[in-house]
Amino acid sequence: MKNTHKAHLALLATTLIFGFAYNIVKGLMPEILSPMQLIFLRLLGGAFIFWLFQRLFVPEKVERKDLIMLAVCGMFGFALNQALFYEGLNLSTPVDASLIHVLNPILVMIFASLLIGEKITWKKAGGIALGASGVLILVLYGRHISFNGEHALGNILIFLNLVFYALYLVLIKPLIGKYHTTTILKWVSFFGFIFIFPFSIKPALEINFSAIPVGAWLGIIYIIVLNTFLAYLLINFALKSLTTTVVSYYSYLQPFIAGVMSVTIGQGTITGPKIVAALLIFSGVYLVNRKPSNNDNKAAL
Repeated sequence: MKNTHKAHLALLATTLIFGFAYNIVKGLMPEILSPMQLIFLRLLGGAFIFWLFQRLFVPEKVERKDLIMLAVCGMFGFALNQALFYEGLNLSTPVDASLIHVLNPILVMIFASLLIGEKITWKKAGGIALGASGVLILVLYGRHISFNGEHALGNILIFLNLVFYALYLVLIKPLIGKYHTTTILKWVSFFGFIFIFPFSIKPALEINFSAIPVGAWLGIIYIIVLNTFLAYLLINFALKSLTTTVVSYYSYLQPFIAGVMSVTIGQGTITGPKIVAALLIFSGVYLVNRKPSNNDNKAAL
């Protein structure tokens, strides 16, 4: 199997993991854990697993000059990204968050062009536009979206989360070809935890661990092991073979997969708008993944 095919499979797996995580996180906050308490447990657990895994299987050292960029990526991709998302989702809803995440590939495409010189072709921009329109149909069809009161603040925080995640994907790309994925994530998760520690240690000390039910513990384990350790491993693995824009595009598949799952378990139905949305999303996948021709490069935006 080609590396590009493996990368796409990795991103599909990540999409499934992230899709489940929305409702798991929302179910834990704020009754069982506050956003900062959950962030503390997630980053502490993630940093420990990444550190242990790297020490056991990939004992690789990094150059001192690269530690600065790894620290920046840790701040953007782990600390700010996750803290803003949890705080925002606590005030907003999974539906609102899905709507705002339509902007993710657009932000990544812009940052990739400005910071690392990825070309924006008409086909790539058109694919993102098609995918975005499909996601909007899925998210908005038959639902009410609120941007008032606390929802507005939550949605702003989720948007900022997207900005920092987009920057993380772009800035980490040059390091992917230099170091092993686990080495990068060991340092990125470590710096992310260091940055968030001063803001989360007080809430963390107030956690009543004995009061957390078994179901909630399973959710916490899911967030640490799958949503943090495995998902970030798969994303960084995919970045070795694919562009940042292609990697970010897979966020458009999350509401589609959620819709398929709801139909499968009998909680949803197949409708005309959903079929149109699916066609738009997969047409976008085709355009974004299509290798640019010489004419495309000449006609880059």
